[in-house]
Amino acid sequence: MALYDLLVQIWPSPVVALNRAVAVGFAGGPAAGLAAVDALAAEPQLAGYGYLAAARADFLRRLGRTAEARSAYEEALLLTENAVESDFLEARLGQLGTGE
Repeated sequence: MALYDLLVQIWPSPVVALNRAVAVGFAGGPAAGLAAVDALAAEPQLAGYGYLAAARADFLRRLGRTAEARSAYEEALLLTENAVESDFLEARLGQLGTGE
């Protein structure tokens, strides 16, 4: 985590902050990661950035918040044009099942 903190100081950007938020989630658990990601939601440079929605979806999935995770995965799918990423997101979406 300390390296991401340093990177944010050296190269402050919304994408670096998002990467740090994901690291927070790995180190501190999905609730901490979701809080860190949600703190970046109003960042204009991340509007329309599929990785924000994908990270949020993963934290929500790990927290068992299936309906919200489904919505976030669907948003991420809309924001990616990469076939491999789309396949991954669709697989994760499929793993959530059909209802909550």
